[in-house]
Amino acid sequence: MLLARAEFSTTNQVFPGIIYYSETRTNPPTRLWVAEIDLTQPHLHVRVAPGGPDPDGPGKWQATLMPPTQIAAREHFDLVVNGDFFDARNIKDAEGKSSGYRTGQWASVIGSAVTDGKIWSVSKEARPCLVVHTNQTVTIDTLATPPPDDWEVIGGNTLLIKDGVDVAPPVQTRHPRTAAGLDATGTKLILLVVDGRKPGIAVGMSYEELAREMLQLGCRQALNLDGGGSSLMATRDPKTGEMKILSHPTDGHERAVADVLGISETN
Repeated sequence: MLLARAEFSTTNQVFPGIIYYSETRTNPPTRLWVAEIDLTQPHLHVRVAPGGPDPDGPGKWQATLMPPTQIAAREHFDLVVNGDFFDARNIKDAEGKSSGYRTGQWASVIGSAVTDGKIWSVSKEARPCLVVHTNQTVTIDTLATPPPDDWEVIGGNTLLIKDGVDVAPPVQTRHPRTAAGLDATGTKLILLVVDGRKPGIAVGMSYEELAREMLQLGCRQALNLDGGGSSLMATRDPKTGEMKILSHPTDGHERAVADVLGISETN
């Protein structure tokens, strides 16, 4: 049996408490991006940010689509990944030149969403969420309507790891993926973006493969965020101040999304 061969990039420290690196493997072709955030650092903050403004007030739609790097620039994030699954008005999911996701389109996230203590989305059924509480502790909880203690909330579609146990659905299809997890102490946030749908270069991961990867990265809790053409990780260049896309989105460019998960540094 052939063994997978891995090539690592240099570990990069964006700002104190934030590091990222990439890994390329063969058999199967895999390319992934990992960011580790030290939650004990008081100058680091985990935040959820919607795209553009709510287009219809109390109506169905909650935000307008916006590219993650533009959201990050607006919010002064130093690292960003795409967030919740979402619906966009009159758009069917497609990739590349066929993708209809454009800046300014009306959108609604499928899970729960909270930004700076303001609930702007609740889900019809309980879904796994990454939660920042008012005391700044971070957990992964399953909920539909966030309680008052939840200061930042972003939702996924399925748990990958619960209490150190792989609970991923047995779905074998590989896709680009974005996942978030916490270590046993709840003091390290691990973000993983997996490139995919690039035959011979990056085939993506199944849920089970994603869960195994998050376990190897030290996660005791983990959930799956939106994937496919939305999957993206970007960081701020400390020298230029500009956001740099690290991963390789399947549209050939970053996709406009409804919300993001960002990390920012404050003095």
